[in-house]
Amino acid sequence: MESITLYSTHCPKCQVLEKKLEKAGIDFSVCDDVNFMREQGWTSAPMLEVNGEIMDFRAAVEWINQR
Repeated sequence: MESITLYSTHCPKCQVLEKKLEKAGIDFSVCDDVNFMREQGWTSAPMLEVNGEIMDFRAAVEWINQR
């Protein structure tokens, strides 16, 4: 089973990625802890984590589209 987490600030891009995940029928959890995201060194959102692999928006959209 895949572990998928969407790191989101609920900005427009985050909402687009969340809708794409839902439309594709992908189960995921949402983390909106901005402090955690900063601790990771991320300077933008959304980020998608799939089984430990971190993807930015573009890579996440590509991953979703390939499913």
